[in-house]
Amino acid sequence: MCGKVKPSKGQVLFKQSKVLNRMQEHEISRLGIGRKFQAPSIFSDLTTYENLELSMKQDRGLFHALLARKSEADRRKIFEGLERVGLAGQAGTKAGSLSHGEKQWLEIGMLLMQEPDLLLLDEPAAGMTDDETDKMGRFLQELSGERTIIVVEHDMEFVRNFAQTVTVMHEGKILKEGTMDEVRSDKRVREVYLGRSGDRSES
Repeated sequence: MCGKVKPSKGQVLFKQSKVLNRMQEHEISRLGIGRKFQAPSIFSDLTTYENLELSMKQDRGLFHALLARKSEADRRKIFEGLERVGLAGQAGTKAGSLSHGEKQWLEIGMLLMQEPDLLLLDEPAAGMTDDETDKMGRFLQELSGERTIIVVEHDMEFVRNFAQTVTVMHEGKILKEGTMDEVRSDKRVREVYLGRSGDRSES
């Protein structure tokens, strides 16, 4: 969906009419799809404020973002973004010196500055402490009231606690979709991921 890998067949549709197959990654981003891979992708030599500043939604390109004077409304929006991800007190801190968990939060903040309609997140809580993981889950639940969020996650406790709909994939196809309880009780899921003895082995 984000354009990193091109599909070998079929079509990828967004908002019913937008065909993503032949679009470049930046074009897909401008349609309102934001992505975050497992490892944080930030500008380590810039401050947290500057990272969000560069990520603001705009129509005039990167150089304009670098050179244009920000309005008071823009500056307020950046600080609100930092506040939302818990980094307001580190606006002047170089991103490279942040902890792993803080870098994850920073990238989430960068994505939100782009005002996406759809967020694609790959293991957003990877490497976080239990408290940070819980905070991330609650934050994503809050965000889901504003936009669609798809999370790829292997931490079943995280999925159990925070997912609204669970989709199980197998060999590139949807095997089962539903609530966590529905997925856990599905015979095909248990056979594929737990082996045929899964019914007896799972407590």
